[in-house]
Amino acid sequence: MYIIDGIAYAGEKDPPIKVSGVRPLDDYLLWIRFSNGEARIVDFKPLLKTPAFAPLADKEKFREVYIDFGVPVWMDGDIDIGPDFLYEHSKALDPISA
Repeated sequence: MYIIDGIAYAGEKDPPIKVSGVRPLDDYLLWIRFSNGEARIVDFKPLLKTPAFAPLADKEKFREVYIDFGVPVWMDGDIDIGPDFLYEHSKALDPISA
């Protein structure tokens, strides 16, 4: 049992999802391995239109992605993106190609 905002829930709370592996690919795609073992692909192009991620339109900066405490980051941590968002906006890979 666990409690969130004063409401008790049965069972065990799922641990928060984290990124355990990341690789930049061509055309602003990210290959991501999540803490649940799934490998997925995220198309980052739509995010490059937002002010927060606009600096990553420079392909060299985009390719400098790394993981800090389970979160993909760029530019010494100035830019990051939540694992939950990435998981929800990614496409699952065929397990054989993962």
